[in-house]
Amino acid sequence: QVQPVESGGGLVQPGGSLRLSCAASGSIFSIFATGWYRQAAGKQRELVAVIQIGGSTNYADSVKGRCTISRDNAKNTVYLQMNSLKPEDTAVYSCNTSPLAVGNWGQGTQVTVSS
Repeated sequence: QVQPVESGGGLVQPGGSLRLSCAASGSIFSIFATGWYRQAAGKQRELVAVIQIGGSTNYADSVKGRCTISRDNAKNTVYLQMNSLKPEDTAVYSCNTSPLAVGNWGQGTQVTVSS
């Protein structure tokens, strides 16, 4: 299996925006839905957004209305547009299959929301 490559994180002030990218090639990402997960320091990893093969999306309540997941099949890339960021969004963001994370984990991309 190919390891996903996440990018786009950084330091942003509260209320700011970021667009994360997940380059995820491999057969499992053409079979299963793709999810964006995040893990804050000292906390368990949580699923925050999912995009199905057919394009339908779901979001955790914590990000609903502030985040949009999308995919570009030609580029094998899934995006997470994050707006109105809050300090509690600070975490390492990674992508994997959903609802079960059966692929390899990439290194993730750090998002830090702080003034």
